[in-house]
Amino acid sequence: MEKIETIILDLGGVLLNISFEATEKAFESIGLTNFHQYFSQYKASPLFEQLETGAVSEQEFYTYFRKETGLIVDDESITKAWNAMLLDFPPERIEWLRGLEDRYRVFLYSNTNSIHHEAFQLKFSAEFPGKPFDLHFEKAYYSHILGKRKPYLDSFHALIEDAGINPATTVFIDDTKTNIDGAEQAGMKGIFLTNGQTVLELGI
Repeated sequence: MEKIETIILDLGGVLLNISFEATEKAFESIGLTNFHQYFSQYKASPLFEQLETGAVSEQEFYTYFRKETGLIVDDESITKAWNAMLLDFPPERIEWLRGLEDRYRVFLYSNTNSIHHEAFQLKFSAEFPGKPFDLHFEKAYYSHILGKRKPYLDSFHALIEDAGINPATTVFIDDTKTNIDGAEQAGMKGIFLTNGQTVLELGI
């Protein structure tokens, strides 16, 4: 591989600790016992894919979600359960991130949505006052803004073109194997963080 010039980082499970189990339990507590059929680390139902690509608004999502699940709860209850998966930003990972900018072009690419986006931005600002989260990157790419999501190949092509990067000198780091596969199909080197592994162990 050519000399690494660019690093693209995933968010959840890489910089931000997340728990799909916490959200599943939160939905169970408000009456939905099969949330995993709608969303997990490895798959998303059509409605959640639409939310993560910005194809539906938050209000449309709440309405359609109640219709699909039969859940009779307000928007706030859905938001609280959906955001339960967002845990914390370990300080050592943020320190590691801040050490990259003098050596590489650094980008973020996250499958997320407008509900989570607002929540984790506020969480980061509360935990690390001062420099906003997105300013730690040359550009932060979010699926609901990009209009495309991982692991689809066209999403990586769109990012590569917009950022003006050379995939042959780019490393993509993610904790979901299918996303790594998509990045590698686009010509990048993928680093898959297996369960329990963190970016601090990569030697970058």
